[in-house]
Amino acid sequence: MTKLLHVAVGVIVNADGKILIAKRPLSAHQGGLWEFPGGKVDAGETIEQALVRELHEELAINVLASQPLIQIRHHYPDKSVLLDVHKVTQFSGVPVGNEGQPVQWVDAKALPSFEFPAANRPIISAINLPEKYLISGTYRDEDDFIARLNKALAQGLSIVQLRIGDFNLNTHRPLLNKTLAAVNQAGARLVVNCSLAEFTRIANSRPEQHIGLHLNSHHAVAIHQRPVAAQVLFGVSCHNAEEIIHAQQIGADYLVLSPVLPTHSHPSAQLLGWELFAALVEQSNVPVYALGGVGDEHLTVARSCGAQGVAGISAWW
Repeated sequence: MTKLLHVAVGVIVNADGKILIAKRPLSAHQGGLWEFPGGKVDAGETIEQALVRELHEELAINVLASQPLIQIRHHYPDKSVLLDVHKVTQFSGVPVGNEGQPVQWVDAKALPSFEFPAANRPIISAINLPEKYLISGTYRDEDDFIARLNKALAQGLSIVQLRIGDFNLNTHRPLLNKTLAAVNQAGARLVVNCSLAEFTRIANSRPEQHIGLHLNSHHAVAIHQRPVAAQVLFGVSCHNAEEIIHAQQIGADYLVLSPVLPTHSHPSAQLLGWELFAALVEQSNVPVYALGGVGDEHLTVARSCGAQGVAGISAWW
Protein backbone atom coordinates (compact mmCIF):
# COMPACT_ATOMS: atom_id res chain seq x y z
CA MET A 1 0.00 0.00 0.00
CA THR A 2 1.46 3.37 -1.04
CA LYS A 3 1.82 6.15 1.52
CA LEU A 4 -0.35 9.26 1.09
CA LEU A 5 1.37 12.59 1.69
CA HIS A 6 -1.37 15.15 2.27
CA VAL A 7 -0.32 18.77 1.77
CA ALA A 8 -2.35 21.90 2.52
CA VAL A 9 -1.57 24.76 0.12
CA GLY A 10 -2.69 28.38 0.49
CA VAL A 11 -3.45 30.79 -2.34
CA ILE A 12 -3.42 34.00 -0.31
CA VAL A 13 -5.31 36.94 -1.82
CA ASN A 14 -4.96 40.49 -0.50
CA ALA A 15 -7.40 43.39 -0.69
CA ASP A 16 -6.00 44.40 -4.10
CA GLY A 17 -6.59 40.92 -5.53
CA LYS A 18 -2.87 40.11 -5.64
CA ILE A 19 -1.51 36.65 -4.84
CA LEU A 20 1.33 35.89 -2.41
CA ILE A 21 4.09 33.59 -3.66
CA ALA A 22 7.27 32.40 -1.95
CA LYS A 23 10.60 31.19 -3.33
CA ARG A 24 11.86 27.74 -2.41
CA PRO A 25 15.34 27.58 -0.78
CA LEU A 26 18.12 26.68 -3.21
CA SER A 27 18.95 23.64 -1.07
CA ALA A 28 15.42 22.23 -1.31
CA HIS A 29 13.97 19.97 -4.00
CA GLN A 30 13.25 22.22 -7.01
CA GLY A 31 15.01 24.99 -5.14
CA GLY A 32 14.87 28.50 -6.55
CA LEU A 33 11.39 28.03 -7.97
CA TRP A 34 8.38 29.98 -6.75
CA GLU A 35 5.52 28.22 -4.96
CA PHE A 36 2.28 28.77 -3.09
CA PRO A 37 2.99 28.40 0.64
CA GLY A 38 1.77 25.48 2.72
CA GLY A 39 2.86 22.19 4.19
CA LYS A 40 2.03 18.69 5.36
CA VAL A 41 -1.28 17.90 7.05
CA ASP A 42 -0.40 16.22 10.35
CA ALA A 43 -2.28 13.22 11.73
CA GLY A 44 -5.56 14.27 13.30
CA GLU A 45 -5.60 17.67 11.59
CA THR A 46 -8.24 18.95 9.20
CA ILE A 47 -7.08 20.71 6.04
CA GLU A 48 -8.19 24.02 7.51
CA GLN A 49 -6.25 23.43 10.74
CA ALA A 50 -3.12 22.49 8.83
CA LEU A 51 -3.44 25.57 6.64
CA VAL A 52 -3.77 27.85 9.67
CA ARG A 53 -0.75 26.27 11.35
CA GLU A 54 1.51 26.16 8.28
CA LEU A 55 0.82 29.72 7.16
CA HIS A 56 1.37 31.03 10.66
CA GLU A 57 4.69 29.17 10.89
CA GLU A 58 5.87 30.18 7.41
CA LEU A 59 4.45 33.69 7.06
CA ALA A 60 3.40 34.90 10.54
CA ILE A 61 -0.22 35.45 9.45
CA ASN A 62 -3.48 34.23 10.94
CA VAL A 63 -5.95 32.72 8.45
CA LEU A 64 -9.47 34.00 9.12
CA ALA A 65 -11.35 32.62 6.07
CA SER A 66 -10.58 30.21 3.26
CA GLN A 67 -12.38 28.10 0.68
CA PRO A 68 -11.40 25.06 -1.43
CA LEU A 69 -9.89 25.87 -4.82
CA ILE A 70 -8.58 22.63 -6.35
CA GLN A 71 -7.17 19.22 -5.43
CA ILE A 72 -4.15 17.83 -7.28
CA ARG A 73 -2.94 14.25 -7.03
CA HIS A 74 0.43 12.78 -7.99
CA HIS A 75 1.20 9.09 -7.80
CA TYR A 76 4.75 7.75 -7.40
CA PRO A 77 5.95 4.12 -6.94
CA ASP A 78 6.42 4.61 -3.19
CA LYS A 79 3.87 7.30 -2.33
CA SER A 80 0.95 9.40 -3.49
CA VAL A 81 0.79 13.16 -2.93
CA LEU A 82 -2.48 15.05 -2.50
CA LEU A 83 -2.28 18.84 -2.73
CA ASP A 84 -5.37 20.33 -1.10
CA VAL A 85 -5.38 23.91 -2.33
CA HIS A 86 -7.48 26.54 -0.56
CA LYS A 87 -7.94 30.20 -1.43
CA VAL A 88 -7.30 32.35 1.65
CA THR A 89 -9.67 35.30 1.39
CA GLN A 90 -9.20 36.83 4.86
CA PHE A 91 -6.17 36.96 7.14
CA SER A 92 -4.57 39.16 9.78
CA GLY A 93 -0.95 40.18 10.03
CA VAL A 94 1.65 41.15 7.44
CA PRO A 95 3.18 38.18 5.59
CA VAL A 96 6.93 37.80 6.00
CA GLY A 97 9.30 34.98 5.12
CA ASN A 98 9.58 33.51 8.62
CA GLU A 99 12.00 30.88 7.35
CA GLY A 100 14.12 33.33 5.38
CA GLN A 101 12.29 32.71 2.10
CA PRO A 102 11.63 35.65 -0.26
CA VAL A 103 7.91 36.45 -0.64
CA GLN A 104 6.19 38.64 -3.21
CA TRP A 105 2.68 39.88 -4.07
CA VAL A 106 1.88 39.48 -7.79
CA ASP A 107 -1.09 40.00 -10.09
CA ALA A 108 -2.92 36.74 -10.83
CA LYS A 109 -2.47 37.22 -14.58
CA ALA A 110 1.29 37.61 -14.11
CA LEU A 111 1.70 34.23 -12.36
CA PRO A 112 2.51 32.31 -15.57
CA SER A 113 5.61 34.46 -16.05
CA PHE A 114 7.15 33.11 -12.82
CA GLU A 115 8.97 29.77 -12.63
CA PHE A 116 6.89 27.30 -10.61
CA PRO A 117 7.15 23.52 -10.19
CA ALA A 118 5.13 21.75 -12.90
CA ALA A 119 2.58 20.60 -10.31
CA ASN A 120 1.62 24.25 -9.69
CA ARG A 121 0.41 24.91 -13.24
CA PRO A 122 -3.17 23.70 -12.52
CA ILE A 123 -3.26 25.95 -9.45
CA ILE A 124 -2.43 28.95 -11.64
CA SER A 125 -5.18 27.90 -14.08
CA ALA A 126 -7.70 27.61 -11.24
CA ILE A 127 -6.75 31.05 -9.90
CA ASN A 128 -7.29 32.68 -13.28
CA LEU A 129 -10.47 30.87 -14.31
CA PRO A 130 -13.89 32.14 -13.17
CA GLU A 131 -16.71 30.13 -11.57
CA LYS A 132 -19.08 30.60 -14.52
CA TYR A 133 -18.29 29.59 -18.09
CA LEU A 134 -20.57 30.62 -20.98
CA ILE A 135 -21.07 28.49 -24.07
CA SER A 136 -22.80 30.11 -27.04
CA GLY A 137 -26.09 28.60 -28.20
CA THR A 138 -28.57 28.96 -31.03
CA TYR A 139 -29.22 32.32 -32.67
CA ARG A 140 -31.29 33.79 -35.50
CA ASP A 141 -28.61 35.94 -37.09
CA GLU A 142 -25.40 37.76 -36.18
CA ASP A 143 -27.23 40.66 -34.55
CA ASP A 144 -29.19 38.24 -32.35
CA PHE A 145 -25.94 36.41 -31.45
CA ILE A 146 -24.19 39.61 -30.36
CA ALA A 147 -27.25 40.81 -28.43
CA ARG A 148 -27.35 37.52 -26.49
CA LEU A 149 -23.59 37.66 -25.93
CA ASN A 150 -23.63 41.24 -24.67
CA LYS A 151 -26.49 40.44 -22.28
CA ALA A 152 -24.47 37.58 -20.80
CA LEU A 153 -21.30 39.68 -20.57
CA ALA A 154 -23.28 42.40 -18.78
CA GLN A 155 -24.10 39.81 -16.09
CA GLY A 156 -20.39 39.43 -15.37
CA LEU A 157 -19.59 36.33 -17.46
CA SER A 158 -15.87 36.56 -18.12
CA ILE A 159 -15.09 33.54 -20.29
CA VAL A 160 -16.94 32.64 -23.47
CA GLN A 161 -16.75 29.54 -25.60
CA LEU A 162 -17.77 30.23 -29.21
CA ARG A 163 -19.40 26.97 -30.21
CA ILE A 164 -20.84 26.68 -33.69
CA GLY A 165 -21.36 23.36 -35.42
CA ASP A 166 -18.73 22.75 -38.13
CA PHE A 167 -17.00 26.07 -37.47
CA ASN A 168 -15.26 27.32 -40.59
CA LEU A 169 -13.22 30.51 -40.62
CA ASN A 170 -14.20 31.38 -44.18
CA THR A 171 -17.91 31.26 -43.26
CA HIS A 172 -17.80 32.50 -39.69
CA ARG A 173 -15.05 35.12 -39.79
CA PRO A 174 -17.48 38.09 -39.51
CA LEU A 175 -19.15 36.56 -36.46
CA LEU A 176 -15.79 35.73 -34.90
CA ASN A 177 -14.64 39.33 -35.36
CA LYS A 178 -17.81 40.71 -33.77
CA THR A 179 -17.53 38.23 -30.90
CA LEU A 180 -13.91 39.20 -30.30
CA ALA A 181 -14.83 42.88 -30.22
CA ALA A 182 -17.59 42.30 -27.65
CA VAL A 183 -15.45 40.02 -25.47
CA ASN A 184 -12.46 42.39 -25.55
CA GLN A 185 -14.63 45.37 -24.66
CA ALA A 186 -15.96 43.47 -21.63
CA GLY A 187 -12.46 42.41 -20.56
CA ALA A 188 -13.44 38.75 -20.94
CA ARG A 189 -11.67 35.76 -22.54
CA LEU A 190 -12.66 33.88 -25.68
CA VAL A 191 -12.08 30.23 -26.56
CA VAL A 192 -13.23 28.75 -29.86
CA ASN A 193 -14.65 25.23 -30.10
CA CYS A 194 -13.35 23.97 -33.43
CA SER A 195 -10.93 21.56 -35.06
CA LEU A 196 -7.21 22.05 -34.57
CA ALA A 197 -6.84 22.88 -38.27
CA GLU A 198 -9.42 25.68 -38.05
CA PHE A 199 -7.88 27.02 -34.84
CA THR A 200 -4.48 27.19 -36.54
CA ARG A 201 -6.07 29.32 -39.26
CA ILE A 202 -7.65 31.57 -36.62
CA ALA A 203 -4.36 31.98 -34.74
CA ASN A 204 -2.47 32.77 -37.95
CA SER A 205 -5.05 35.36 -39.00
CA ARG A 206 -5.29 37.04 -35.57
CA PRO A 207 -1.85 36.58 -33.94
CA GLU A 208 -2.31 39.64 -31.75
CA GLN A 209 -5.39 38.19 -30.05
CA HIS A 210 -5.30 35.92 -26.98
CA ILE A 211 -7.81 33.37 -28.27
CA GLY A 212 -8.07 29.96 -26.62
CA LEU A 213 -8.84 26.55 -28.10
CA HIS A 214 -11.55 24.15 -26.93
CA LEU A 215 -11.73 20.65 -28.38
CA ASN A 216 -14.74 18.37 -28.21
CA SER A 217 -14.05 14.76 -27.23
CA HIS A 218 -13.98 13.58 -30.87
CA HIS A 219 -11.32 16.11 -31.86
CA ALA A 220 -9.34 15.55 -28.65
CA VAL A 221 -9.01 11.78 -29.08
CA ALA A 222 -7.22 12.30 -32.39
CA ILE A 223 -4.27 14.19 -30.89
CA HIS A 224 -1.52 12.90 -28.61
CA GLN A 225 0.27 15.99 -27.30
CA ARG A 226 -0.57 19.54 -26.32
CA PRO A 227 -1.58 21.21 -29.61
CA VAL A 228 -1.01 24.85 -28.59
CA ALA A 229 1.62 26.91 -26.80
CA ALA A 230 1.64 27.11 -23.01
CA GLN A 231 0.22 30.65 -23.00
CA VAL A 232 -2.84 29.62 -25.06
CA LEU A 233 -5.82 28.58 -22.93
CA PHE A 234 -6.71 25.00 -23.87
CA GLY A 235 -9.86 23.14 -22.79
CA VAL A 236 -11.42 19.76 -23.59
CA SER A 237 -14.97 18.37 -23.32
CA CYS A 238 -15.18 15.06 -21.44
CA HIS A 239 -17.90 12.56 -20.53
CA ASN A 240 -16.08 9.71 -18.78
CA ALA A 241 -12.89 8.69 -16.98
CA GLU A 242 -11.04 7.64 -20.15
CA GLU A 243 -11.61 11.02 -21.77
CA ILE A 244 -10.49 12.81 -18.60
CA ILE A 245 -7.23 10.84 -18.54
CA HIS A 246 -6.57 11.55 -22.22
CA ALA A 247 -7.38 15.26 -21.87
CA GLN A 248 -4.76 15.57 -19.15
CA GLN A 249 -2.21 13.61 -21.16
CA ILE A 250 -2.53 16.14 -24.00
CA GLY A 251 -2.07 19.07 -21.60
CA ALA A 252 -5.56 20.50 -21.14
CA ASP A 253 -5.72 23.54 -18.86
CA TYR A 254 -9.34 22.79 -17.88
CA LEU A 255 -12.13 20.30 -18.61
CA VAL A 256 -15.86 20.61 -19.19
CA LEU A 257 -17.57 17.46 -17.86
CA SER A 258 -21.12 16.56 -18.93
CA PRO A 259 -24.00 15.86 -18.80
CA VAL A 260 -24.62 16.26 -15.09
CA LEU A 261 -28.39 16.90 -15.06
CA PRO A 262 -31.19 16.55 -17.66
CA THR A 263 -31.29 19.06 -20.52
CA HIS A 264 -33.90 19.92 -23.13
CA SER A 265 -31.33 19.57 -25.91
CA HIS A 266 -30.30 16.00 -24.95
CA PRO A 267 -33.28 14.46 -23.10
CA SER A 268 -32.13 10.84 -23.59
CA ALA A 269 -28.47 11.35 -22.67
CA GLN A 270 -26.86 9.14 -20.02
CA LEU A 271 -26.59 11.43 -17.00
CA LEU A 272 -23.69 11.58 -14.56
CA GLY A 273 -25.50 12.99 -11.55
CA TRP A 274 -23.58 14.77 -8.80
CA GLU A 275 -22.18 11.65 -7.12
CA LEU A 276 -20.51 10.29 -10.26
CA PHE A 277 -19.50 13.81 -11.28
CA ALA A 278 -17.64 14.21 -7.97
CA ALA A 279 -15.93 10.83 -8.40
CA LEU A 280 -14.75 11.81 -11.89
CA VAL A 281 -13.50 15.20 -10.70
CA GLU A 282 -11.25 13.32 -8.26
CA GLN A 283 -9.50 11.83 -11.29
CA SER A 284 -8.69 15.26 -12.70
CA ASN A 285 -5.66 17.36 -11.78
CA VAL A 286 -6.94 20.40 -13.68
CA PRO A 287 -10.01 22.62 -13.10
CA VAL A 288 -13.33 21.03 -14.11
CA TYR A 289 -16.61 22.71 -15.03
CA ALA A 290 -19.97 20.97 -14.60
CA LEU A 291 -22.15 21.16 -17.71
CA GLY A 292 -25.67 19.98 -18.46
CA GLY A 293 -28.79 21.40 -16.85
CA VAL A 294 -26.82 23.61 -14.46
CA GLY A 295 -26.75 27.33 -13.72
CA ASP A 296 -26.08 29.86 -10.96
CA GLU A 297 -28.18 27.90 -8.49
CA HIS A 298 -25.86 24.89 -8.84
CA LEU A 299 -22.59 26.69 -8.07
CA THR A 300 -22.52 25.64 -4.42
CA VAL A 301 -23.11 21.94 -5.08
CA ALA A 302 -20.67 21.95 -8.00
CA ARG A 303 -17.96 23.49 -5.81
CA SER A 304 -18.70 20.95 -3.06
CA CYS A 305 -18.04 18.24 -5.65
CA GLY A 306 -14.60 19.70 -6.38
CA ALA A 307 -15.52 21.65 -9.51
CA GLN A 308 -14.11 24.98 -10.60
CA GLY A 309 -17.69 26.02 -11.27
CA VAL A 310 -20.49 25.57 -13.79
CA ALA A 311 -20.67 25.89 -17.56
CA GLY A 312 -23.90 26.59 -19.35
CA ILE A 313 -25.71 27.62 -22.48
CA SER A 314 -29.35 28.17 -21.61
CA ALA A 315 -28.51 29.46 -18.12
CA TRP A 316 -27.14 32.72 -19.54
CA TRP A 317 -27.56 32.65 -23.33
